[in-house]
Amino acid sequence: MAHKFPPILLVFNRPTALYSHRIGSKTIFVIHSPLLSLSQAMLSRGIVSPFRTPTFPFPTTTCKYSISDQDLESRGFFLRRTISDLNLDHLNSVFVAVGFPRRDPEKIKLALEHTESMLWVEYKKTQKPVAFARATGDGVFNAIIWDVVVDPSFQGIGLGKAVMERLVEELLEKGICNIALYSEPRVLGFYRPLGFVADPDGIRGMVYSRKQRKKK
Repeated sequence: MAHKFPPILLVFNRPTALYSHRIGSKTIFVIHSPLLSLSQAMLSRGIVSPFRTPTFPFPTTTCKYSISDQDLESRGFFLRRTISDLNLDHLNSVFVAVGFPRRDPEKIKLALEHTESMLWVEYKKTQKPVAFARATGDGVFNAIIWDVVVDPSFQGIGLGKAVMERLVEELLEKGICNIALYSEPRVLGFYRPLGFVADPDGIRGMVYSRKQRKKK
């Protein structure tokens, strides 16, 4: 969807809390592990003092999906985690359908090659992607989820939730304790039940603004 409203940054707070706050025109959601204080989780991002690796093991996930893999397949949907069968032109069409600007396919390919985790749903009848989400990060402490989209023709049947549940679980299983994403205000209600919250412990995020720099 096009960013017509302030995006909010959200943070994941396992198992049920999610933080969000506004940065310019965006709302940012962040997911945060309860085993670490938020200040510890944000250390490696330069927001607070130096990060200390916890001495206790990161917990394994026990996620029960809202829609099982078997149920998805019975409805004609297949979960994919690589770009090998992903048609970038078809993915671009989904981006445009939800309000994103059309992107250069070569740049999409490059972005996906630098993606930490990715999950998309293929519709068997057309062999086209109908839902998608990906995450980038350092592979250890932090991850940001991007490009969460569902083809308008397939919205409202749980595909977006199915993708997000699995993507978040995959990141948590890697031991990543700080998970964030940007969201428009009108879809905050989608992310909150998934464990995202805004402004964790009053900590706000910032993004670079060319307009702000020109004012100086």
